[in-house]
Amino acid sequence: MIPIETPLGRFQAVFSEGGLVRLDFPGPGEGEARLAPAAGAAGELLERELNEYLEGRLRCFRGPLDLRGTAFQREVWSHVLEIPYGTTRAYSEVARAMGRPLAARAVGAANGANPVPILVPCHRLVGASGDPTGYGGGIALKRWLLQLESRG
Repeated sequence: MIPIETPLGRFQAVFSEGGLVRLDFPGPGEGEARLAPAAGAAGELLERELNEYLEGRLRCFRGPLDLRGTAFQREVWSHVLEIPYGTTRAYSEVARAMGRPLAARAVGAANGANPVPILVPCHRLVGASGDPTGYGGGIALKRWLLQLESRG
């Protein structure tokens, strides 16, 4: 795990040779000192881009992703990656776009398994009413991210 320092706290990142595999939200104990191998260029790029995004100065991440999941999860994540900055989509809209109009709950489950939140902008998925629903980083963070993007 490589620590990624941000104004929100210390995220933890895992990389493969293909790119970012996992990004964990700051959590209990995230302020503790940890030893980690040098992040290298990929870690430095992620830290720079994540901080620029959280400051409202970046709309699109450029670092490589190595998304690992089922075929269905990867399909959902590819649709989530297409949601433009500053906009939202309902789970049911993504399900319809995938040609699976009855799969809104499955889309939600796949979205919840997203291993690289923020970069695969799962916070842009909302309930049918337009209200933010569950988020791994908490609803308050989801609302904050949506508000950040609405200013841009």
